[in-house]
Parts: sequence; structure tokens; C-alpha cells
Amino acid sequence: MTKAQQGNSHLLKYISLITLTVQNALVGLSMRYARTRSGDMFLSSTAVVMAEIVKLITCLVLVFLEEKSFDKFCNSIKMTIIKQPVDTLKVSVPSFLYIIQNNLLYVSASNLDAATHQVTYQLKILTTAFFAVVILQRSLRNTQWSALVLLVVGVVLVQLAKDETAVAHSNRSQSQLLGFAAALSACFLSGFAGVYFEKILKGSDISVWMRNVQLSLLSLPFGFITCFLNDGDIIRKQGFFFGYDAFIYYLIVLQAGGGLIVAMVVKYADNILKGFATSLAILISCIASIYIFDFKLTFQFSLGALLVICSIFLYGHQPKIIDKHTPMDKV
Repeated sequence: MTKAQQGNSHLLKYISLITLTVQNALVGLSMRYARTRSGDMFLSSTAVVMAEIVKLITCLVLVFLEEKSFDKFCNSIKMTIIKQPVDTLKVSVPSFLYIIQNNLLYVSASNLDAATHQVTYQLKILTTAFFAVVILQRSLRNTQWSALVLLVVGVVLVQLAKDETAVAHSNRSQSQLLGFAAALSACFLSGFAGVYFEKILKGSDISVWMRNVQLSLLSLPFGFITCFLNDGDIIRKQGFFFGYDAFIYYLIVLQAGGGLIVAMVVKYADNILKGFATSLAILISCIASIYIFDFKLTFQFSLGALLVICSIFLYGHQPKIIDKHTPMDKV
């Protein structure tokens, strides 16, 4: 690799990490604000569908750029999606789960403050590890098991850190138990869907963008069904875009970009730097919540958040094992 290529790789690595940090922090804060502000409440089920549409369009553009011609692009879509129906149907499992997960995240954001929501959702590390061991037959290092214990303890501390003097940011009824249950359910779905999708991704030579095209295409029918099952009456009376404004469209684009940013980070960065970005996003959410949502930072919450951040670093840490028979330039 030339110096210019190394420079570009480093630049892309840090751009992707900074973008992931900002996106992680903004999505929690923005979802919380969108669900607690005054005015007509938008339908979260329709927002999930719109995010999938934006993601689908973006991935189609990226696939087109990869193929570099319209004929190759059309042939690639035909060969991957139409000519391989069994393979496409395999992707329907994570598609369905991601739709439910994204709806649950809105429920969590409606009932938990942004900082608590952000910290609690890190339990997806635990569920992902569990399903990786069960489905992919992976083994965890002792440090990773220790990280998972720290993670659980940290989240428990955060959930128990109720500030009785805190004033709700809106008059909408909220339930911390419901919010936690929704976040926990989303973590389980995220863990299983992520590991299942990884198994499909690594079991073929199909690009990550094409897999995301399949994912979004199959998610849309599930998303529309969810819309009309949960909010059919409101959609028929008020319309699909009831309660939408510029802020909701911004939130939809922000959510759609999340998966694409993670793909960039996985490609150009590593687990430790990804953990750093996630940890920094938690800190940003906590600080912003103090000023935006009158969030009261307690010692117990701070200790829990610190344990969660430490667990992220510990879980992602991969010690280098140097074999005495291995040349140093190969390590």
C-alpha cells in the first residue's frame, strides 16, 4: 500500500468514527425529543418504513456505483434477488426482526430519557455475544466474559438510578418499566438478527450493499403490515405522514444512515475504535440531556455509565499474541 493509500485509509477511518459518534449521540437525543415534544405525535411505525426506503435508495445507488454501468447493475439485481429466491428468503428473517426492533426503540425512547436509553441499549453487546456463541460457535476470552458482567452491572445501576426530583420534559405518560422492557427486547432482536445476518453475509460473496438492498426490500412488506396493524385507523383518517415535519424527516435520514455508517466503520476501523465512538456518544448524550431534557446526573447513574463504557473497551480489546517463531513483520 502506498503512502497516499495509507493516508486515505486513515482519513476514512477517522471520518467514519467521527460520523458514527455523532450519529449515535444524535439518534438517541433526536428520538427522545421527537417523542416528547408538544404538538401532533407522528406515527413511529411509518417513520421506520420511511427509514427503510431511504436506506434502500442509498444502497441501490452504492451498488450502481460498484457496478459502474446500468446494464451490470440491472443484471446484478436480477441474479442476486430474482434468480436466487431461497437465498433472498433467508434474509427475510433479519428483515422482519429489524422492523420490530426499530419500532421497539421508539417505544423505549418515548419512556426513557436519552441518556438511560443510550446506556441500556448497549445490552445488545451481551445478546450479540450470546447468539454468537450459540449460532456461530464462537468462544469468548476471559476478558470478554468479564466485560459482559461489567455491562450487566452497569445497566442495572443505570436503571435503578431514579431521580425522584426530575421533572418530565412533556406531559405525555411515561413508564420506565415499559421503556426498559422495550429496550431489552430490542437488544435481543438486534443480537439475534445481527449474528444471523453476519452468518449469511460471510457465507456468500455478495457485497454488503447488495445484502442491505435485500434486507430493505424484504423489510418493507413487514413494515407496511406493522403500520396498518398498529396504526391503521389513524393512517386512514389522518394520512401516512400525520405529524411529520422537517425534524421528523431529519430523524428518518439519521436513522437510515446508522447501518451504513457502521458498515464503513467495520471496513475501515476496528472494534476498539468502534467502542471508543460508542462510549463517546454515551457521554455526549448524558451531557446534552442535562441541558436539553433537565436530566439530573446522579452518582449511581454516572457509576453505571462508567462501567458500561469500560465494558465496551474491555470487550473490544484484542491482545496481540506474539509467537516467538513468527517474524516481527508478520505480527
